[in-house]
Amino acid sequence: MRTGEPLPAVGDVLAALATGLWHWDTASEFVTVDAEAARLLGLPARGASLHQAQVRARLHPVDWNEITGVVRLAATEGTVAEVRVRIMDEQGRVVRVVRSRSKPFFDPEAKAYRLIGTLQEVTEPTPGTAAGRSAVTGDWRRSREAFLLDAGRALAEARSTEEVLRVAAGLSMPGFSPDGLAVFSVEGDELAIIGHRTEPHQDSPFARMGLETDYPAAEVVRTGRAVYLSSPEEYAARYPLTWPLAKRFRRRSWAFLPLTVAGRTMGTWMAAFSYPVAFTPDERSVLTTVARMMAQALSRASADETTRELTDGLQRSMLPAVGPEIPGVRIAARYVPTGGGLQVGGDWYDVIPLPGGTPSGGDRLALVIGDVQGHDVRAAGLMGQLRIALRAYASEGHRPDAVLSRASRFFHGLTRSTEDPGDFRFATCLYVEVDPATGTVEAARAGHLDPAVRMTDGTVLIRATAGGLPLGIDPDCDYPTTRLSLAPGETLMLITDGVLETGGHDLDSGWRRLSAGLKDLPVGDPEELADAMVQAVHGPSSHHTTGPLADRREDDIALLLLRRGDEAGAAGDAARPRPPGRRTMLTVAQAEPERIGTARRHLRDLLHDWPSEDQKDSAVLLLSETLTNVLVHTDADALVVAEVTGALGERRIRVEVTDTGQELPHRRSPGEMASSGRGLMLIEMLADEWGVAPRGEGKSIWFDLYEGSPGPELAVSV
Repeated sequence: MRTGEPLPAVGDVLAALATGLWHWDTASEFVTVDAEAARLLGLPARGASLHQAQVRARLHPVDWNEITGVVRLAATEGTVAEVRVRIMDEQGRVVRVVRSRSKPFFDPEAKAYRLIGTLQEVTEPTPGTAAGRSAVTGDWRRSREAFLLDAGRALAEARSTEEVLRVAAGLSMPGFSPDGLAVFSVEGDELAIIGHRTEPHQDSPFARMGLETDYPAAEVVRTGRAVYLSSPEEYAARYPLTWPLAKRFRRRSWAFLPLTVAGRTMGTWMAAFSYPVAFTPDERSVLTTVARMMAQALSRASADETTRELTDGLQRSMLPAVGPEIPGVRIAARYVPTGGGLQVGGDWYDVIPLPGGTPSGGDRLALVIGDVQGHDVRAAGLMGQLRIALRAYASEGHRPDAVLSRASRFFHGLTRSTEDPGDFRFATCLYVEVDPATGTVEAARAGHLDPAVRMTDGTVLIRATAGGLPLGIDPDCDYPTTRLSLAPGETLMLITDGVLETGGHDLDSGWRRLSAGLKDLPVGDPEELADAMVQAVHGPSSHHTTGPLADRREDDIALLLLRRGDEAGAAGDAARPRPPGRRTMLTVAQAEPERIGTARRHLRDLLHDWPSEDQKDSAVLLLSETLTNVLVHTDADALVVAEVTGALGERRIRVEVTDTGQELPHRRSPGEMASSGRGLMLIEMLADEWGVAPRGEGKSIWFDLYEGSPGPELAVSV
């Protein structure tokens, strides 16, 4: 070429050097090749656009897997991806070896790689030789360092023996990847396979053997030194007794490395190869490093599993079985240790058969759930003693308030008797007595969460109950009793705060998350409901519903569910299955005017999916008015019953307030400055229907609102 002459085209230069050019876009899955690249791939020598499956069919499958790994590494580091590839013909024979060099780019929006590279034929080296192991990925030393970093990170993140073995089985070392792996563990005087790849170890003659066996893995445990076997001949010469058993696996080279922690050999890691490997110093260094990391990971996993097994066994030994079947109800319970540190804490539940029975001849039972302050062995010990004390007081036949009062006095003395005067503890507790025949529930609460009820249509409502201080704070504290009603088909839900707060939630957002996780679950089996509650807290969906307190430490969770059967009850309305609906009931005593606010909240929860906000506001306003009238104008307590019935879009909400007063309300015409007398006027204006009816020794006033009603201006008084 003379000075000044134009340079030849790049394609001409590459063709003169027998070098092909190719372009690959993983988004479109097409590879474009020029004539020389097509020839090197064993295709007609002309430019073409090929689907990547056509190209993959021409490559050795092992090399294809290596290409994908090298491309990811090069794209991450911004370097050139270089790989040696074997080209196959239609009969699966290697026709040539080519070297591919490319510059990959990653498109984060398309989540795809784009590569431009070259192909050039090279002379294939002999497997197992230094040349055969060099330049497989360009800078092989860098690739092995990257492999060790990845392997170390994966092994460090493994939290169980099973996870460690899964990571070990997936190891693929650059340049000399083994195709047979096994991990042996010392178990007393024997050596057993605990993890493997490729070979089914149940049928392996080496699945379990004595430590004195003439086998490389056993020798490694005895001596603590690695054994490298580069050829079948070397294996047969050193271990003639076990070679006839090993040769059926058709390997050509083996490495057996000790798994050593703190000077103790706990097992052996075997890496087997289907081609000869010389085990150069660099290769031995990689294998030794992997074995050390694997030994550390297995040691950590074993220690963690032992601790978990011990603490979980301790915790569960203090938790009762749900017990025998109880007519009229079905019970389910769960305990899941989730907090950090020791997997043992103060959460507990109990189911206690009560003496005496019921007037109808049925069995009564008590449900107890609680949480002792702390997440340590002391908390678990205190929990066990408190649970026994509560069971004893309940079995003596005491009422719920008396059971908690005695338990608080007992726990106060128990925690104050410690040698450390600053290590005072308290415990929250919810104690509930249930009569399955009538659905009557009597609850006493010591600083614990209120119970909830899942109704027959799947709606979850919190049942507000009176309560006192947590157990152990004030030995003379009173614990008032609240009476509730559980209709046939409804489920009583008792939980600890970990069910709501795990994931950084407060109580409000925790209830919303739990309700959302249960809204589509069919009403029925409490076991399915218990599983769904655990999944709502710890399942995959919980990772997308973190709460506002994301830094809060997670806590153990315990839950206890009781579903009253549809057949419950001896006679009357309780004996007939209820259609899907919602019903809430509570009392408002003369001495508890603050419970009017509780009644308003119950009614809003009952109408959570009511389409008209105006009707919801009207219902709450009328409820407040009727309850206030009872407390102001009578000396009686008020009973509130609110029920939603009907099909969606045609529902009715009926609210009924009953008291024992004899005087019926009368419509009045208050003056402009009057402070009362407008109650019935409001009801007449806002309700679709309403009325007043005598009830035995008292009366009730009720009102109805219909879903989709045109509004107050069309209301009718009856």
